[in-house]
Amino acid sequence: MEVLTRDTWQQRAEEHRARMRKWTGPHLERKLQKQKHPVLDFLFTYYSHRPVRLERWHPGPNVVLEDAPEYEEIPHYKTTKNGVTLDLESFTEARGKTLAFVEALLTATLTRQPRLNCFGLHEWAMVYRQTPEQVRHNAWPLRLGKKTDEVVENSKIQCGHFDAFRFFTEDARPRNTIQPTRDTQTGNEQPGCLHGNMDLFKWAYKLEPATPSELVADCFELAVEIRELDMKASPYDLEELGYAPIRIEDPQGRAEYVRQQSRFAERAEPLRHRLISLCRVVTRGTSHVDTTAGR
Repeated sequence: MEVLTRDTWQQRAEEHRARMRKWTGPHLERKLQKQKHPVLDFLFTYYSHRPVRLERWHPGPNVVLEDAPEYEEIPHYKTTKNGVTLDLESFTEARGKTLAFVEALLTATLTRQPRLNCFGLHEWAMVYRQTPEQVRHNAWPLRLGKKTDEVVENSKIQCGHFDAFRFFTEDARPRNTIQPTRDTQTGNEQPGCLHGNMDLFKWAYKLEPATPSELVADCFELAVEIRELDMKASPYDLEELGYAPIRIEDPQGRAEYVRQQSRFAERAEPLRHRLISLCRVVTRGTSHVDTTAGR
């Protein structure tokens, strides 16, 4: 067990809070002003981790916090003679199925080569044959206007991520070469998928408070960057917000998309390893979780 004095763990908690407030602060301000952001809102709406929880620091397993009454009432913590620590038995009993699913999903993903031929067309399939009123981010124009549908019709749609595919329009779903379902998620997940790599944030926060907050923050910040690429390659014109388009309807744009997609796959790999390590630490006590590797 690593024992942290109050001064030490409070400093780490404040550093984490300041790191996350770079994102939570502007989001809460936009919410107060009733302003929508087509890129960044996704990180707080599609993903259900509230800003206040994102800012809260957790040490992870096998760490004792001295003089930490603030943590005594948080579920899955216990008080020992040395301080407050995560109760691995309580957490495993309550979240065992989630731990097993996350470990199996991420382990299976690591066995596969990145597939880099989707070109971000999932966002185009989400607006295929919709009226302007139906388009999700209809406050922002489509770059190609009525020609948006032609990009879908002239492309091979190859989205294997169920949580992207389920937002396809009814007309777009039959055009996908894969018909993913929730049951086939573990079999389809592959490390080149932007949404699969953004979802590392989801798996990190779903395992809180067992997940060290440094790992949650690393996954969140990667998700922010991937989301930006996702929307730069989308059919929306977001230049007014500072997002120069990646024109995946052109060969040069597709090449740039693949280059960035490949880079994100490389950056996601160590985070995937760290989350698998966390699952094993919690369920089997195999080792200490590294909260810093892979940044």
